[in-house]
Amino acid sequence: MQPTDQVRAIADLARASVVPGVRLVGIDGPSGAGKSTIARPVAAALGAPIIPMDDFVSWIDVAGWWPRFDAQVLAPLLAGRDAGYQVRDWQHDEFGDGLAGWKSVPWHPLVVLEGVTCTRRAVADLLAVRVWVDAPADERLRRGIRRDGESHRSLWERWMAEEEAFFVRDGTRARADVIIDGTAGPSQGKK
Repeated sequence: MQPTDQVRAIADLARASVVPGVRLVGIDGPSGAGKSTIARPVAAALGAPIIPMDDFVSWIDVAGWWPRFDAQVLAPLLAGRDAGYQVRDWQHDEFGDGLAGWKSVPWHPLVVLEGVTCTRRAVADLLAVRVWVDAPADERLRRGIRRDGESHRSLWERWMAEEEAFFVRDGTRARADVIIDGTAGPSQGKK
């Protein structure tokens, strides 16, 4: 399936969803797989805001930030209200879990969640569409080092092991409605 066909298929599934209230599209998968690459055109096709999980995760916390996400993002959106959340402070506390300023996301009938563990079991039944984007570990590590630098290699290796363990325990990939090959060329994606 062509990437534009993948985007169209995800958008069509989201629009056709019978999930009441806000229809959340979760684009999940391991770091460096290409989630952002698919999330941007999906959000554009839906006219929807994107909430990146990078605003919540930290190098020291793969999955434990969820209560804050639930309280500041999910609860308000599901109640038909705007979401307001405090973002991770990557600039001044890259290796910790400090927080910085606040972001607001006006309520919208469609919202794209993009990032590691966003389709976890705790929210899976509330999502209109669950997308899994994957790529081989060596490619994901290469992409991460290209983005963050060789000095971050050990962080990436530890992070990749932690997220893999989470995904296995949670069964995240098995719940996906759409699976995308994050290394696919113009005609190699799969649904």
